[in-house]
Amino acid sequence: MTERYINPHTDFGFKRLFGSEFNKELLISFLNALFRGEQDVKDVTYLNSEQLGDRADARRAIFDVYCENQKGEKFIVEMQNVYQELFKDRTIYYSTFPIREQAQRGGNWDFHLSSVYTIGLLNFNFAEGLEEAQHWHHEVKLMEVNTKKVFYDKLTYIYVEIPKFDKTEDQLVTMYDKWMFVLKNLSVLMERPAALQERVFTRLFEQAEVSKFNAQDRMLYEDSVNAYRDIINAINTAKKDSFAEGRAEGIEFKTVEIARKMLQRGMAVEEVAELMDMTVQEIKKIL
Repeated sequence: MTERYINPHTDFGFKRLFGSEFNKELLISFLNALFRGEQDVKDVTYLNSEQLGDRADARRAIFDVYCENQKGEKFIVEMQNVYQELFKDRTIYYSTFPIREQAQRGGNWDFHLSSVYTIGLLNFNFAEGLEEAQHWHHEVKLMEVNTKKVFYDKLTYIYVEIPKFDKTEDQLVTMYDKWMFVLKNLSVLMERPAALQERVFTRLFEQAEVSKFNAQDRMLYEDSVNAYRDIINAINTAKKDSFAEGRAEGIEFKTVEIARKMLQRGMAVEEVAELMDMTVQEIKKIL
């Protein structure tokens, strides 16, 4: 590997930086930057990232990062590298798990709910419903249509389009700017930028330096990088093939098309299913 710092778009890279108790100060800093003063997260507790349905045959959900703050508010944080046709449905579905788990057994529960935040860090432009949006940060809440006022403020979806962030180092002003710069550029940096002098970034660059990994972590990271590259290559191949067939312009590439390309490249069914957030049965239907 030639990069000096970890790629946060990989599964291993993202969870190393934001999904471990050892590095939770990075997650706290990022969340406070993301909410731009609307949140004051002082601490987080990591929760079980694998959520099971109400029935044995119900579909489960596996979050990249799932935590709660000192007030009991829930945060789902996902790094998403591939556009999926029903991506909005998926994020809504994910948010139902932290809502339902708050229901208390017995007859005394009054339906009081703590806030739930679903955060999608997208390594693509989220065209569906946001075609005309120029900014890269989108906050979605339930609103009353006529008044355009928020109807319920305890359920929030935040979508961050990483490719749309185009600020250079000398344009970084806020902590959110700086975190976005890290998310987009960390793996191509060869040294720590002068603009990132806060203590939390000292921690980040220490944890992100690949040469300091032990043998096991290095192997896990290399596997994660290979999986990430397979996804990117499959997407690019699907795009080229679709252009050659004259049907690519203005069309989002479906998950099934990308999964098919992965299978054609020799990837195992189980691996494709995990990467594409599909079941093995769904993948086998593609064969």
